[in-house]
Amino acid sequence: MYNWVMSHYAASRAREVFSEVVDKSANGPVFIERRGEVAAVVISPSRYEQLLEALEDREDEQAFDEALAEEGDNIPWEQVKADLGWQ
Repeated sequence: MYNWVMSHYAASRAREVFSEVVDKSANGPVFIERRGEVAAVVISPSRYEQLLEALEDREDEQAFDEALAEEGDNIPWEQVKADLGWQ
């Protein structure tokens, strides 16, 4: 897990010490700057997976909320189970 030590490198320096940048990404995001602006962020594969899962969970929550907000007749749970052959 990250301990949130953030590092910043100029793009030209990051090219020179790329393996160091990759190593530091295990401890927190590494910001790569070009002309004083953040141009990229290097993160570890495990953190990337965590972020993707969190995004997918949030998208699922939004879809569920949207489905609940739809107007129309509700189908009783017992009927849903019967329609799916769960009874």
